[in-house]
Amino acid sequence: MEQTYDLTQGNIKRQLIYLSIPLLIGSIFQQFYNTIDSIIVGTYVGHDAFAAIGISGTVMNLFIFIIIGCCTGVSIITAQLYGEKNYDKMRNEIFLSSILGIAVTIIISILGILFMPIILNIIQTPVELTGYVTQYMNVILGGLITTFLYNFLSSILRSVGNTRMSLIFLVISIFLNVILDLLLIKQFSMGIMGAALATVISQAVSALLCYFYIIYKIPFLKVKKIDMKYNSGLIRLTCQYSFVSALHQSSLYIGKLLVQGAVNSLGVDAISAYTATGRIEDVILAFGNSGSEATSIFIAQNTGAKNQKRVLEGFKDALVLIQLVCIGLILFIFFRSDILLNFFSFDEGKTVLNYGVQYFKIISFFYIISLVGSIFVGFYRGTGHVNIPVIGTTLQISIRVILSYLLVKFMGIGGVALATGIGWI
Repeated sequence: MEQTYDLTQGNIKRQLIYLSIPLLIGSIFQQFYNTIDSIIVGTYVGHDAFAAIGISGTVMNLFIFIIIGCCTGVSIITAQLYGEKNYDKMRNEIFLSSILGIAVTIIISILGILFMPIILNIIQTPVELTGYVTQYMNVILGGLITTFLYNFLSSILRSVGNTRMSLIFLVISIFLNVILDLLLIKQFSMGIMGAALATVISQAVSALLCYFYIIYKIPFLKVKKIDMKYNSGLIRLTCQYSFVSALHQSSLYIGKLLVQGAVNSLGVDAISAYTATGRIEDVILAFGNSGSEATSIFIAQNTGAKNQKRVLEGFKDALVLIQLVCIGLILFIFFRSDILLNFFSFDEGKTVLNYGVQYFKIISFFYIISLVGSIFVGFYRGTGHVNIPVIGTTLQISIRVILSYLLVKFMGIGGVALATGIGWI
């Protein structure tokens, strides 16, 4: 198995698929952290706890995707330096960005815990769910450093074209997460707090696996004392790319957080339905996210190698591939979303199922807009134009939030689906 993958030469379509498949599987498995928590908590703790996991997931993603955005910004820089074959500067970047990332994560953890009551109040969290959500989020935020370390190290692996190993480590941690969920929730009756603790421990294990793999298998990435030096240019570039990428990711989830407030006004059944549709939709949008990241890695390496022709060819091929994927997804979700929703229906399954089917009947035809847009995001990131996706995301989120609050009064959860689709357009 290759430890690194030079994308500046070879068959473009094959390389994009080679990169995308592990990223897609990894993205889907990443969703399983919260999804598994949802299913196990819903089964062994109850309906209210399941709804609380849905709210927690939305809040948690706000913090996690700030971190993922920062790591994405770093991966663009390291991929360009790898394509440039400037390994000394690449190790210096790894050192500087790791220090900056750890500091930012600690600040986010502290602020998140302090302001959690205010956040839950803003999104109109029902009183009966507030205790559950607070317990879960305090543990998640306390262990947020493990999330950063995994995403940072796996982004370094991806920037050198190695998308397989971070997937393998993630799969290992997923199985560990399931075992710990059952142990802590079912055997030790720790409830929703046990689900959060299982997630933190699993993330820590995957981070350690990434670290040791890099140290022993990709020695040219190992940071030495000579690489631990101040570089104002790299720090500015890292801050710029990371801040803008984090703004892009977080603005998306701030919007989702605000939309959650509109859904919360419909009651616990609607919250459960939106939780279920959200878990399924995360998997659907993973196709776009993995395509976006694969495109970004490919284009960043070729931008570093100054191969503009190959950059444009890769972008065109990525657009063709994502549209082919879209056709099958749209047909399945429109006609048979009930099959997937049944996995998330508990005590009041019929009501939750009806809400969920209504949501998917409306939004399914909009997925092609979202997934094609993801490829454009990958292109702009890979070429270093990280500010452009932020503009598009800010616009779509603003439309999505405003229309959600307007339409939910007349269409219920279907109004949220229509608002989301219009925002994507």
